[in-house]
This record gives sequence, C-alpha cells and structure tokens, in this order.
Amino acid sequence: MFQGTGSDVGKSLIVAGLCRLFARRGLAVRPFKPQNMSNNAAVTADGGEIGRAQALQARAAGVAPVVDMNPVLLKPETDTGAQVVVHGRRVGHARAREYQSLKPTLLAAVLESAARLAAEADLLLVEGAGSPAEINLRAGDIANMGFAEAAGVPVVLVADIDRGGVIAAVVGTHAVLADGDRRRVVGYLINRFRGDARLFDDGLAAITARTGWPSFGVVPWFADAVRLPAEDAVALDRADARRRPGAAVVIAVPRLSRIANFDDLDPLRAEPAVDLRLIQPGRPLPGDADLVLLPGSKSTIGDLEFLRAQGWDIDIAAHVRRGGQVLGLCGGYQMLGRIVRDPDGIEGPAGEAAGLGLLDVETTLTPQKTLARTQARHLATGEAVSGYEIHIGRTDGADRARPVLELADGRLEGAASADGRIAGCYLHGLFAADGFRRAWLAGLGGSPDPGLDFDAGIDAVLDRLADHLQDHLDADALLATARPLAVPR
Repeated sequence: MFQGTGSDVGKSLIVAGLCRLFARRGLAVRPFKPQNMSNNAAVTADGGEIGRAQALQARAAGVAPVVDMNPVLLKPETDTGAQVVVHGRRVGHARAREYQSLKPTLLAAVLESAARLAAEADLLLVEGAGSPAEINLRAGDIANMGFAEAAGVPVVLVADIDRGGVIAAVVGTHAVLADGDRRRVVGYLINRFRGDARLFDDGLAAITARTGWPSFGVVPWFADAVRLPAEDAVALDRADARRRPGAAVVIAVPRLSRIANFDDLDPLRAEPAVDLRLIQPGRPLPGDADLVLLPGSKSTIGDLEFLRAQGWDIDIAAHVRRGGQVLGLCGGYQMLGRIVRDPDGIEGPAGEAAGLGLLDVETTLTPQKTLARTQARHLATGEAVSGYEIHIGRTDGADRARPVLELADGRLEGAASADGRIAGCYLHGLFAADGFRRAWLAGLGGSPDPGLDFDAGIDAVLDRLADHLQDHLDADALLATARPLAVPR
C-alpha cells in the first residue's frame, strides 16, 4: 500500500506506473483505493462509478475498471459535505462530521472489494488517501492505516521533494504515527526530484537514520505526467497558463468551483493548434475566444451561482452577441437551459435556479443517477464517438428537437439552438475520438493534427512512466515486501 506524507504527492501516478511495470512482467495486477475523494469519476465496466485515477491505473494494468477498485467514493458537493458512493452507487449525502461516524460501517464493504480483487490477482497495488500523519482521523479510518491494519498490508510512504521540507515530512510522519502503524511501514520513496539525485544521498541517510526505514529510491520529475488524466482538481489550479500564439482556435473554459470530469479537456489540450485557456475565478473570459466550453459540475445550481459571482454570465452573453459558440457538457449543458430545478434537495436545499437561457430546455434533478458507457454518432459530422454518461437529472425542451448525438440504442441526445452556435449534451469523453475531434475543430476553423492518436498517446506515456520507475526505483525490493491479504477470499 502506498500512502503519502500529504495529499498530491504523486501516489496515483506511482501506482499507475507500477501497475504497468508489473503487468509487463506477466503478473495479474489490480489497483485498489479503499476511499477516494474526487469529482473526476469514471463509469466502470460493471455499471458503477469510481475515481478517475483508479480507471487510469486499471488501464495501466491492462484490465477493465470495476467498482471494487474504489469501493468508497466521496464527491464533494459543498465545502462541508459530499455525495457518498459505495460499490459504485450513490447511497446519500454526508457532512464531514457525519461521515466520520459513518466510516467504520464502510470497512466491511472495503474489505469485501479487496478480497474479490485479490482472488483474481497476483498483485494488489493499494493507494492511500491524504496522509496517515492526519492522526486526528485515525479512529475508524478506512483510507490509510485503518485499512492496512485490517487487511495486513505493508505500507510504503511516498514523499514529494518538490514542495520542500521532504526530510521533515517523512521523519515527522514517523514521529506522529502510533507504534503499530509505524511498524507497518516497510520503507519510503522520494518523488518529483529535480536535478542530480545523488545530491540527495545525505538526505536519504538522514531519513533512514531517524526512522529506520529503508529507501526504495528517488524518482525524478516525470514531465509527461501532464499528459495523463488528472484526478484532483488541485491540478487545475496549477494549469499551464501559457498561450499558444497563432493557434487557429481559442477555447475558454471557466474553472467552476465544483468542476467535474475535467479530463474531457485533455484531448483538446493535446492539439497543437488549440489554445485551451482554463479561466481562473476572478478573471474575465477572453474576448477573442472562438468557443466557451462549460464543463461538468458536481453541483449545477451551486456553480451557476458561482459563475454569476465571477461575472462570467455577462462575458458569455457578450461572447454570444459577438457570434461566438458555446458548448456545455453534462452540468454545463444543464446550465445553458432556462431553469434548473432541484425539488428533492439532491444538491442542497430544495429549490430552483435560473439558467443562462441560451438553450430552450429545462432540467429537473432527480434521485436516480444515470451511469452508462455508450457509443454514439455525432449528427453534424457523422463521426463516431464513445463515452459515458454520469449525471443526475432529466433535460427536456424545444431545442431537444435538434439533438447533438444519436446513441447506439437509437436514442437522440443533447440539444442545439436554431443557428447551431449553442449546444450541449450529457456524453463525456467525446473529444478522445480522433475523427470527431478533427472534424469538430475544423468546423471551428481549426487545423487539427492529423497524426494525433489520443488514446495511443496515453498508453505510450504509461509505458514511459513504467520505464521511468524501473530505472529509479528498486522494483524487486518493492515486490518482495508484498504479503498475502489478511482477509477471507
């Protein structure tokens, strides 16, 4: 199990790379994260949802993602509460304090999932959440040491040297852990090193002298990590703000407070002729944008309020008056309509909110969540796409008479304005389809890269990541620490 000295130290990436590394050695590898908190979710082969990182790790291992890989998923809807998903299905909403009392009841579900995965695998690679140093959360824990203790799993500590204070982070974690948890740690690794790693030899010696833990290696900065889907929205706060002068297409994306499934943007970011600008709160939408793309949101009504607080509704109206285009995906699609109703209080207090009024549709949020992977055809271009639906709510109205997609089962999906400049749909993952992306960008006046194979590029990066870890970690020593799972199979 890989636990961190803090959040965002690179645990997800390390596990993904090791999944690919050990799978290439012929082992049946499965990723596992007992509890995750993320609004960037993936729909699984067995019809549920899990964190995006576990779906990427499954891909690295060469297997389809299933709900057991992330049995408990928390999807923040407010600053103090989150939707709770167990075994891929929404079971309710809990505030932070309420969830602390709920956690112990979820351990059985977590152990069941771990046992099922272990029964079909040679190797289970487990990712922790946050840090075991958060000892105030140790009672009832299922994400870090609580799971490791219950399942008899050895722990490797991951530390990020790029953020500074890495020696204190590792030694401090050792100092605050209880004796039993401290003994469960079999070693540590240092991640995101820049420069000559030999310069940190004295640092490794200092850590080991103070903790007794051996080092499994120092992993240099892996620049291609930006080409892989990110799970944590904190990555968007560090998004590359560099412009691409001369790009044929400028796409502006408001950085919503509850942005979800933002990996929809990755294929567009990969196009050299696209200037994809993620607009941070407090900044206006650019006047030279060809398209404003409203992404998914975990809280449509909350993000409508947030969008208006930034003045982005005014910017979008001006963009449309200038002849610009607008595309809404999932929650962004709901925002484009005339009204969003939440009669059952799914996202918060029951009520409703006026939408942007750019599409003649209305949305009603319902307790039932749509979770589906599907194939479709983009009606305007005729190009095939594939993707997934993951949303709460039904959208209807006059503009649904101009659908965007025809799904594999014959249903028509999405809506468009009479002039075609405003459109929205529920399908995530559209832009990963190379043929569709090229045709769609050409329709915006762009010159897409005819040689860009987005999916193949993801697998190539995973291979390079595995090579990177093979070169800089003692993979054999890591594998030697593995032990049989101490739960019934």
